[in-house]
Amino acid sequence: MTELTDITALLHSRIRDVDDYPKPGVVFKDITPLLADPVAFTALTDTFAGIAERTGATKVVGLEARGFILGAPVAVRAGLGFIPVRKAGKLPGATLGQAYDLEYGSAEIEVHAEDLSADDRVLIVDDVLATGGTAEASIKLIHRAGAQVAGVAVLMELGFLAGRSRLEAALGGAPLEALLTI
Repeated sequence: MTELTDITALLHSRIRDVDDYPKPGVVFKDITPLLADPVAFTALTDTFAGIAERTGATKVVGLEARGFILGAPVAVRAGLGFIPVRKAGKLPGATLGQAYDLEYGSAEIEVHAEDLSADDRVLIVDDVLATGGTAEASIKLIHRAGAQVAGVAVLMELGFLAGRSRLEAALGGAPLEALLTI
């Protein structure tokens, strides 16, 4: 338990609060200091790779855009394939799309369906779980591609936005692991 506490303290110490960004009243959680620190970034990558191993993941999905930065090294460290889930219109060729609602409007994400199979167990990696809309859409997208969700791993969960409760049904018992809860 001390090891996880030490990693949690290290990660938290490398996240910078930026007041009033991107709009007044919002406190943005900037992870660029964490990414710039090789000790902290390696600790995060190793922790997520451990989650991939524990969940039996065969692939890692990273959600655009910071999920790419975090998920790709996790996949390499764990010896797994990496699949980007992108905003609509960013992937060439045939894709599967999933629309979802935002606070003001809607969005759509896509994946190359041929990158996932019924034999795959997918760990979804992202930096922040806020309201859960993007994560929920990615879970639906993975299921539509025929794969299983092994779990969701995020650096930070903004607990006051209740994203975890939104994901419970979609996860169907798969774990949601947040290294920090804010």
